[in-house]
Amino acid sequence: MSFEFIRKLPTPAEIKEEYPLPAGLAQLKEKRDAAIRDVITGKTNKFLLIIGPCSADNEDSVCDYVSRLAKVQESVKDKVLLIPRIYTNKPRTTGEGYKGMVHQPDPEKKPDLLAGLIAIRKMHIRAMSETGLTSADEMLYPENYRYLSDILSYVAVGARSVEDQQHRLTVSGFDVPAGMKNPTSGDLSVMLNSVYAAQHGHSFIYRGWEVNTSGNELAHTILRGATNKHGQNIPNYHYEDIVHLLEMYHKMDLKNPACVIDTNHSNSNKQFAEQIRIAKEIMHSRKVNPDIHSLVKGLMIESYIEEGSQKVGGGIYGKSITDPCLGWADTDRLIHEIAEFE
Repeated sequence: MSFEFIRKLPTPAEIKEEYPLPAGLAQLKEKRDAAIRDVITGKTNKFLLIIGPCSADNEDSVCDYVSRLAKVQESVKDKVLLIPRIYTNKPRTTGEGYKGMVHQPDPEKKPDLLAGLIAIRKMHIRAMSETGLTSADEMLYPENYRYLSDILSYVAVGARSVEDQQHRLTVSGFDVPAGMKNPTSGDLSVMLNSVYAAQHGHSFIYRGWEVNTSGNELAHTILRGATNKHGQNIPNYHYEDIVHLLEMYHKMDLKNPACVIDTNHSNSNKQFAEQIRIAKEIMHSRKVNPDIHSLVKGLMIESYIEEGSQKVGGGIYGKSITDPCLGWADTDRLIHEIAEFE
């Protein structure tokens, strides 16, 4: 076989023991989790914004960004609940390129998975400690989830992972909201089937154990646009798209119907500045249709300190080294504009 076994990595329990979550932060997470749950279940009309860099590539700039979010959170706390995107795994379409901090804690150095596991845990804890905000991450690798399971308040399952059985079954054991994106093909039935699977209990093998799960009633959908057979991006955030999703929800026995809409990726044709217009259109759709208002619980926005993107090693503090993002000035303004719709 062509596998080269480098070293046996510590278990999640061992990493958590060495880098524990302080008791005070565990209590903070419990309160934040309850507040986010209330949005997904409809107990509150607050709106979710899952917002932050395309990939969390540098601890200092990420924590700086989240600190800025925390100040804005205070000014919109009655209407909007901010969940920082601290995405430490980066899916790559071809497998090439920067794969996130879990692979490379320093993007300019060689991969180091052990150092990466430690770095992502320390960064998440630091961000929580300095800001009082608990974060979202993408579950690219189901086996890795437990390294952060006591920290994350929201988990996303990406367009290329949503059809995978292990992702669906793993989500069924979460006690926090998990957003299941539509696949790149745009087939909404695949996404809804994934939500159905995640909301029900299962028996399966996980990290070498036989496990049972009871289902996650907070699993929900994320619309992120699609790509057709010609490679063209097709948005699915328009009024008619959301009404269609509503109709599909009504045909399925799903708990807590909820949708978060990703304003970037195929919805924006990867034109990051379009996220501003798209966000406002979605908020308008919520305003004019009570059913859409009830279904659409939040937005996912890619934003960092400096707008756009740069290559690895570009040297600009707080600028994405993966997909381009909104800059901070536009982000601050957009959050307040979104709050005004509520």
